[in-house]
Amino acid sequence: MKQKKSRKTRSGSRTPVYEGVLDVTRSGIGYVMIEEHEKDIFVRPQYFNHALHGDRVKVNVTRFNPRTEKMEGEITEVIERKQTEFVGHLEKSAEFAFFIPDKAKGTPDMYVPLEKCKDAQTGERVVVRMLSWEKNARSPTGEVVSILDAADENDMAMKQILVDAGFQLEFDDDALEEAARLPDIIAAGEIKKRRDCRNVLTFTIDPEDAKDFDDAISFRQVKNGLYEVGVHIADVSYYVEPGMVLDENAYQRATSVYLPDRVLPMLPEHISNVLCSLRPNEDKLTFSAIFEMTAKGVIKNKWIGRTVIHSDRRYTYNEVQQVIEGGEDVNKETLLLLNSIAQLFRRQRFNNGAINFSSQEVRFRLDEKGKPVGIEIKESKEAHQLIEELMLLANRTVAEKAAQIKINKEPLPFPYRVHDTPEEEKLLPFVEFAKKFGYRFDTKTPAGIAASFNKMLEAVKGKPEQHVLEQLGIRTMAKATYTTDNIGHYGLGFEDYCHFTSPIRRYPDIMVHRMMQNILEGHSKADKKMEEKCQHCSEQERSAMEAERAANKYKQVEYMQQFLGEEFEGVISGVSHFGFWVETLLHKCEGMVSIQSLLDYDDFRLVEAEYCLTGGRSGRTFRIGDKIWIKVIAANLGKRELDYEWVMKPDENGNGKMDVKKTISPRDKGKKKKKKG
Repeated sequence: MKQKKSRKTRSGSRTPVYEGVLDVTRSGIGYVMIEEHEKDIFVRPQYFNHALHGDRVKVNVTRFNPRTEKMEGEITEVIERKQTEFVGHLEKSAEFAFFIPDKAKGTPDMYVPLEKCKDAQTGERVVVRMLSWEKNARSPTGEVVSILDAADENDMAMKQILVDAGFQLEFDDDALEEAARLPDIIAAGEIKKRRDCRNVLTFTIDPEDAKDFDDAISFRQVKNGLYEVGVHIADVSYYVEPGMVLDENAYQRATSVYLPDRVLPMLPEHISNVLCSLRPNEDKLTFSAIFEMTAKGVIKNKWIGRTVIHSDRRYTYNEVQQVIEGGEDVNKETLLLLNSIAQLFRRQRFNNGAINFSSQEVRFRLDEKGKPVGIEIKESKEAHQLIEELMLLANRTVAEKAAQIKINKEPLPFPYRVHDTPEEEKLLPFVEFAKKFGYRFDTKTPAGIAASFNKMLEAVKGKPEQHVLEQLGIRTMAKATYTTDNIGHYGLGFEDYCHFTSPIRRYPDIMVHRMMQNILEGHSKADKKMEEKCQHCSEQERSAMEAERAANKYKQVEYMQQFLGEEFEGVISGVSHFGFWVETLLHKCEGMVSIQSLLDYDDFRLVEAEYCLTGGRSGRTFRIGDKIWIKVIAANLGKRELDYEWVMKPDENGNGKMDVKKTISPRDKGKKKKKKG
């Protein structure tokens, strides 16, 4: 974040003004986090000046201690609100109403005019949107946007999670009106401007429950024995233009949010599920990357531009997987050839330095009320990889095109998707830990690190240490972000990469489409706010991930309530000085075993380098990746917490087997002495 010009402080002296994010603690004091300094700027509540937790603000440094480098400041401006909607209850009188928020963190009560109460009554839980906060007003003004059904606990919980993460539950009325006015029929003049691909075999491949089909594949044989493979992406940027309320709403969200029982879409359903969804047997406007290639995946020609398509068939991943495994289909030959090419791309990618971390997707089966009734584990199969590899190809190709563009001899500011190399402080302890299992790393170069990871991941398959090394390996990785600083994507092994293929659910893809069209038309220009937009999208992506984790945790706790007192086998998924986390093998539900519950057995301490807790007397260790038995002892739905208790089985063997007779706690020793007396 850039340092701003200095301004006068309360004492009259001039000090610097910075931009940062306000973090309000439980006690009510605040810290503004800025990039220029390792230490945050301390802000007292009386100097928040209407800023709330998570807001991006300007802060004026009013005091600085050179010895400790501690800074104190005053917030002078709210640049961007992190959260504009809040959950709480309403208190009404004959003349006005007040909204009382559920959560603290400095969130104020709000004045709500009676005409903006939406029939909500005193005591009802509601979602209120902040409309304004005048400079000298004690409270902001808000409006009720939703009345929560007290009988539907699940709905209230999911909405609370979304609101707490800073996402607006409803679209603005003006945005919905704009969406409704968009034409359903494609003008003939627009079709003439585009490459017409409607006579080429085209299909989509998506999950069974998908409604927004934002990508399609086309395939045909062309001259010289080559094949034309098209990756066609919904042309959202044709419908959603800069300056529209729709665009502003989409930018603020920046992403769709996927919870276990619902999707909070980035765009209204009329756009995401109707106008832009590449549904079969309908003409659709698309932005495409089209390749001519050999059967071995050698690309001879590339083309990027706007198109019109007509999807012939909608496939699910399961249907395509059945064909790959020997099933019959009218397009079997095409699907098998595309799969063969995709697998060639995949092998080539890993040979060129991409890291092959496997992943499992755990989902809950829900009843009609959203209550979890079972667990599903979905693994990436070749049908998923077919789409994944073609999308990666399109994303990389578009980024490579953008990377060639210069403005005044400087790179064009473009929203790249980047992934940095692992940080030494995370990588080196992991390398030492992996060495104990016989896996050695070449840490001299980033390429050597990636090759070492892949070698380890291949060698560890099926071995006892597989889970722990895979899990810890992922934790060494940096987080992928959006930025104009094109440092490449380390995990994928690409020098240039961006997100182009999901504009229905990701705003950076819309930005990429707009910029790519400008590039193709020859009038690209630098957007001075591009880095700021990238940072916003990265932050919203993190908020969405946190909301998704919170919702999944809620469902885990809700599901495990039925198993209180029961015992299950699990694997240790994390350790801390206050205990360790265990994920049950049967349900994939994670809970905490508190170190307090282990005191009767031994005094355990954290050994960070070993990723374990170790008993001082018994030598018993609890290490990430170890399988143990636990009992479910508490399930707190409000806090979204599961508490487990370690259960030592009579036949338990292994590292530092516990001898209970030798590890009687001091408390129990006292009890025995009393009994003897």
